[in-house]
Amino acid sequence: MLFMPMDTSDFTKGLSDVQRRQVPQATVWALNDAATDVLDHMQTRMDSVFDRPTRFARNAFMVWRANKSTLTAEVKERPSVGARHFLKVQEQGGARSNTGLEKLMQSRVSFGGDIQAVIPASGAKLNAFGNWSPGERNRVLSAIQSQRETATNTTKDSGKRHSKRAGYFVPRAGSKLSPGVWKRQGKKSLTKVLHFTTAMPTYRKRLGFYDGAEEVFEAKFPIHFERTLARALATAR
Repeated sequence: MLFMPMDTSDFTKGLSDVQRRQVPQATVWALNDAATDVLDHMQTRMDSVFDRPTRFARNAFMVWRANKSTLTAEVKERPSVGARHFLKVQEQGGARSNTGLEKLMQSRVSFGGDIQAVIPASGAKLNAFGNWSPGERNRVLSAIQSQRETATNTTKDSGKRHSKRAGYFVPRAGSKLSPGVWKRQGKKSLTKVLHFTTAMPTYRKRLGFYDGAEEVFEAKFPIHFERTLARALATAR
């Protein structure tokens, strides 16, 4: 969160009493315009730091607008952004929390180890933003659920025959295949779709939310205030 209060005393020297009465409104307008510039700067920075940021990432922040009572604008997280939003890890560094997909895998899959993270492999289908395709994700979850039910309700031999017919499957414990989700195409073609890891990935500080934000505000506010003060004076009664 970035607070943006402003002392306008240096900008109002020499103004008449009538002109000074317009200063609070001009300040509010200028603060909100400068805060919007900071938000634009933040979103532009995402474009350079991340590979094809999604709308979910770009819209994680908002301008909390100033008014005459507060004379403070803020660029802050939207109320809908949870404590575990991935941008927090990108800003602070460290290990991320489990995703909803990983929790599903933890509850549905047994491969001889604890699943901490799920990472797309080279065979995964990706969408335009470089993320795992929702369509393939849904097919994988359906196949894994079916494999789990088959393993529970049938003998080991029949379960093996079923897994050979399945498009997506998780190798049994002790298999020569590495832990994850695999896709079988034809009789012999195998492609790995997901990696299972037993350790949570950690991230370095990457986003730098504050990098350049204050500089943008300090550069833009005087320009906006000069314009908004002229606007306020022109409309004064």
